[in-house]
Amino acid sequence: MPASVLSITKYRFYFTIFWIIWSAIHAWVLQEWGYSFEASWLDSAVCNILLAGISLLIITSLRFYLPRKESFTYLFLMCIGFALLWLGCAKVVLSYVADAFMVSTFSESMPIRLAIAILVSGCVILISVLWYTLEEQKEQERRKNESEKIVRDAELYKLRQQLQPHFLFNSLNSISALVISQPAEARKMIQQLSDYLRSTLKKEEHMWVMLSEELQYLELYLDIEKVRFGHRLATEIRNEASALSAQLPAMLLQPIVENAIKFGLYDTVDDITIGIDCVVENQMLVVTVKNPFDPEISQPGKGTGFGLRSVQRRLSLLFARNDLLITSTAGNIFITQIKIPQQ
Repeated sequence: MPASVLSITKYRFYFTIFWIIWSAIHAWVLQEWGYSFEASWLDSAVCNILLAGISLLIITSLRFYLPRKESFTYLFLMCIGFALLWLGCAKVVLSYVADAFMVSTFSESMPIRLAIAILVSGCVILISVLWYTLEEQKEQERRKNESEKIVRDAELYKLRQQLQPHFLFNSLNSISALVISQPAEARKMIQQLSDYLRSTLKKEEHMWVMLSEELQYLELYLDIEKVRFGHRLATEIRNEASALSAQLPAMLLQPIVENAIKFGLYDTVDDITIGIDCVVENQMLVVTVKNPFDPEISQPGKGTGFGLRSVQRRLSLLFARNDLLITSTAGNIFITQIKIPQQ
């Protein structure tokens, strides 16, 4: 149910001021017609208190039942009905509190009074209908936004959760291979995987983190991968000091770096170095990840897999933009660049 227009303090104030001014005008007009000061103010008080009450009745009734757009006939009849109700009540009350002259004068001026009552009632109905219609639209928009937010958050959570099993299975396979041949490395990798998963659980509580925190998380991931691939994998992380305090969605960089490792190591036997550069440009955090690949065997631009698609989808859900992830090649270097707008 929409809130009443008079539930807001300033509108109650405007409503009161209007009726005070309207009552003063009413009394002044009656004095110009020959009424005494006392009689004009008595007539004004009775008529306008009742008309203000009718206005409140209109506002309240429309709050509980708002006709649809095609029900203009109902609104017109409502206006006429409330005006006639006011006219009858005013005549009855004046017959008890006023003298015969005022009652007879009231009867003579009934057409004018009825027209004024219809005008005032019509204005109150119009304002009320507009107010409650806007309030309903705001409520519908709020519900729509909440629904979209729930769906968006659910999809974001699903995307984050889908990243974990793939990495976890690879890590467990590597641990299994190291248990017999290199038990010390296996124990080291288990400890690193434990730290990584503990950090992941903490990050699930927060959608946004600082770049410095995200890089610490990324280092845990890279340490595990370096145990898997040994000396073949090296990384160079470069960042501006101002970029460390920039904000980005939690766990956004890991699938990008995983993609770089996949296309840098899986299709070659050479040692590789993955470069990660972080800068702030034009109120955007720009992260660039570079990895070598074999153009004759691998086509990372065509087979980016779930990782980059999930990053693209997350950025689209968060910022409603599809230009925040860009991939390109320069010779045998594959480049992935993401841009995160800063608030």
